[in-house]
Amino acid sequence: MTIAVTGSMAFDYIMSFPGNFEEHILPDQIGNLSVSFLVDTMRRERGGTAGNIAYNLALLKQPVLLMVAIGQDGKDYISQLQAYGIDISGVLHLEDEFTASFFVSTDTQNRQIANFYPGAMSRSADVSFHQHKDRPIELAVISPSSPNAMIKYVRECKELGIRYAYDPSQQLPRTDGETLRKCIDGAYMLTVNDYEYELIKHKTRLSQDDIRKIVPILVVTRGEAGSTIYLDGDVIHVGAVSPIKIADPTGGGDAYRGGLLAGWRHGLNWQEAGQLGALTATYAIEKVGTQRHTYTVEQFIERYRANFDSTSGIEQFFAQLQKQG
Repeated sequence: MTIAVTGSMAFDYIMSFPGNFEEHILPDQIGNLSVSFLVDTMRRERGGTAGNIAYNLALLKQPVLLMVAIGQDGKDYISQLQAYGIDISGVLHLEDEFTASFFVSTDTQNRQIANFYPGAMSRSADVSFHQHKDRPIELAVISPSSPNAMIKYVRECKELGIRYAYDPSQQLPRTDGETLRKCIDGAYMLTVNDYEYELIKHKTRLSQDDIRKIVPILVVTRGEAGSTIYLDGDVIHVGAVSPIKIADPTGGGDAYRGGLLAGWRHGLNWQEAGQLGALTATYAIEKVGTQRHTYTVEQFIERYRANFDSTSGIEQFFAQLQKQG
């Protein structure tokens, strides 16, 4: 059984501004906004929601089927993911497009201003779950891609009886309330950060009680405040793992999802799964670049035990990781 991951594949251009954006944006002049920030550093990194989630699942030795579209400049990226054991048979290569690109600037308060060029991602809807209907897909992750592709994937998962985790995040501004309601209705899991959660409630006119009645598992990440997992009749709070340093917050949420789903797939309880997510998120934010972090199985186990209580379930998971090498 495998986890199928859809979403964006992108190159991230990550820049650092040595000041505070807030000091240079005048609220009473928003209608005439025209501002430029001189950044100190820039790095080009592999990223995109699907690439990041798949990478973090692979670090924890989970089987992943990647279902994405990439451009003429993305072959090395895909080869590097394949080297981690990721199944790339669901990748569509487009020679007449460039791979999507994400441009983000971060200030000293970890606030971000970003732009995204879709490139090959615009044709993500050419990838279909029907092409893999004979595959044993345990869960589909529908993360930000082209809006029409995300709608298509939801429809196909419902048609094929595939459980899916709906993760609209960056595509929320492009998704209307009715579409959000249709995509959430039928989802096995909804994963959002706290701001995105409030935006979903505003756009759909659904209350928290309404959403909890519709989707079995609601996961809300809250940055340094940890995360909250809502289940039927239960609310689980998971604390964050203190980083050695915060190099860049980009990709922390995707890393959390990778850890959370690794724990879910192994059958851990949601507290344990969330704690795996918290630790993978911390590894990500300690590096500049969403796929620069790495660790040995032993390093991961030692750090988990230093932050959370061990249980028989988590120890069985660790034993399996060690066996896989």
